[in-house]
Amino acid sequence: MATCQVCFRHCRLRKGQTGFCGARICSGGSVQAGNYGKITALALDPIEKKPFRRFHPGTKILSVGSYGCNLRCPFCQNHEISWSARAFDQADTARTVTPEELVNAAKRYQAQGNIGLAFTYNEPLIGYEFVRDTAKLSHEAGMVNVLVTNGTAELPILEELGPYIDAMNIDLKGFSERYYRDVLGGDLGMVKAFITRAAQLLHVELTTLIVPGENDSEEEMREMTAWIASLNETIPLHISRFFPRFQMRDRPATEVRQVYHLAEVARERLKHVYTGNC
Repeated sequence: MATCQVCFRHCRLRKGQTGFCGARICSGGSVQAGNYGKITALALDPIEKKPFRRFHPGTKILSVGSYGCNLRCPFCQNHEISWSARAFDQADTARTVTPEELVNAAKRYQAQGNIGLAFTYNEPLIGYEFVRDTAKLSHEAGMVNVLVTNGTAELPILEELGPYIDAMNIDLKGFSERYYRDVLGGDLGMVKAFITRAAQLLHVELTTLIVPGENDSEEEMREMTAWIASLNETIPLHISRFFPRFQMRDRPATEVRQVYHLAEVARERLKHVYTGNC
């Protein structure tokens, strides 16, 4: 038996057994990234799509995804690779690349405006070893690295990645323990600790998807933005509109006016607030 050290779940795994995330596996007496180098998605995107608004605006970045996730958001837009039962078939069907091959691909896209690599689409922290090895080579090649993450990881993982990551967009999906625990299958305390430390190490932007009936109150937005401002009032916050999808089709899309209203509430505390999906 071995214990995974990536997130709050601390999965205890027997040899050959895969953890809750569907990507980490017990092998050789330790838990490792079973999805190391296994790529399910690759695209050259505007950096604003990640989203980043205050990190190299107007540039492009090569986005790469694997499979698996340690949360279970019922509205996940990438559930095919993140957490449906079918997703983990990607272990056999995903294309496998080395860090060197991925960095070389990123360099080839420089002629089209690429500035580096974005680890995104699924949860990159559950395969942090590949992120670390690839990002180190990317830095050596003079490029930047960004993560789009749910922030559900222990701080030693962040410390190991920190020297090689230039920016993160971290989902702060809400600000109640109930929502994180009962709806998302997560841990708000771990995410807050991760954001706190990340903001000390590198450029951080945050994203909150506003789900009707879950995290759409003025009270919660004020509580959340007061906490963000206590870290740094210049941390950008992206407030995004929810659309019914996947396993959460039982409620309507967020009213556009509600997204704009909550953005105004957020601006009471924060200097850089953006709306999305409107």
